[in-house]
Amino acid sequence: MTDRNMGLDFFRQKLRWSHLETVFWLLWVAAFFVPNANHPLLAQVLIWGLFALSLDLLLGYRGIASLGHAAFFGMGAYSAGFLAKYGWGDPTLGLLCAGLLAGLVGLLVGRLVRGISGVALLMITLGLNMLLYDLVLRATDITGGDDGLQGIEVAPVLGQFKFDMFGHTAYIYTLLVVFVLFLLVRALVNSAWGLALMGVRDNPRRMLMLGAPVGTNLTLVFGISAAMAGVAGALMTQTTQFVSPEIMTFQRSADLLVILVIGGRAMLYGGFVGALVFTVLRDQLAILNPIYWYFWIGLLLVLIVTFFPSGILPGCQAGWRRWRARRGGDA
Repeated sequence: MTDRNMGLDFFRQKLRWSHLETVFWLLWVAAFFVPNANHPLLAQVLIWGLFALSLDLLLGYRGIASLGHAAFFGMGAYSAGFLAKYGWGDPTLGLLCAGLLAGLVGLLVGRLVRGISGVALLMITLGLNMLLYDLVLRATDITGGDDGLQGIEVAPVLGQFKFDMFGHTAYIYTLLVVFVLFLLVRALVNSAWGLALMGVRDNPRRMLMLGAPVGTNLTLVFGISAAMAGVAGALMTQTTQFVSPEIMTFQRSADLLVILVIGGRAMLYGGFVGALVFTVLRDQLAILNPIYWYFWIGLLLVLIVTFFPSGILPGCQAGWRRWRARRGGDA
């Protein structure tokens, strides 16, 4: 077998779907038919999962930490909100414009932060987030300030399917969009480009010596990550038909990091697992204790880091491998 054929076979193996992956997405489809299912909450889980996946491209696969990813989420949310308010309420158009705007800004930021790492990079991303948040908060005549953007009217999906009060249309719409973007990310990270990203993450000097375009890849992954976050923000606006400055606070960026810590980084599905645990627990804990619910989230985070240092998904994966190894030894 030639080197080329060996390489093609390697990538075919990486792109092959496992049974667990198929079951994961079939469960989301099955959830639509569950009687009395909380479809609005499940749609929020999917949106947060997509948002976490966008950050995972930076943090998990490229090793770039960001404290300002909520800025791109907010750009997408307000883009879709303004379009819907001023007569361009087509959901697909809103997603495209939101992703394009956030992606272009992400490319600019990616170009700006080339050669910057560590605390300096964290401060730059945090500073950009705070600047945008303050701008949106103070421009009350345009954004509505703390009261949020009013008059958002999203048109039916494909001109046929209206957003209903039970969240059925919003759930299916969100699931389809998230799945399509997931397929894109899955193909990217399992390609030669994805391997190059992880190579720079693990050993940047060696990748430079091999001639890899490290700076270009950094800019590109920042743009793709920002575009995905923008689409996630647009989905949030379209499914709730509301957006306020709260959507781009530092708290949102912090929540996103918590979700990745819970689920696990560089796992594709880690963001979705973390989003499911975080969102459902937040919803239930807020009902039980509306004031101090975040205390229990903090306690959960401490326990997860203690027992699953790499996150729930990597911890379960490692446990499964150990169990199989012991089983093989016993045999």
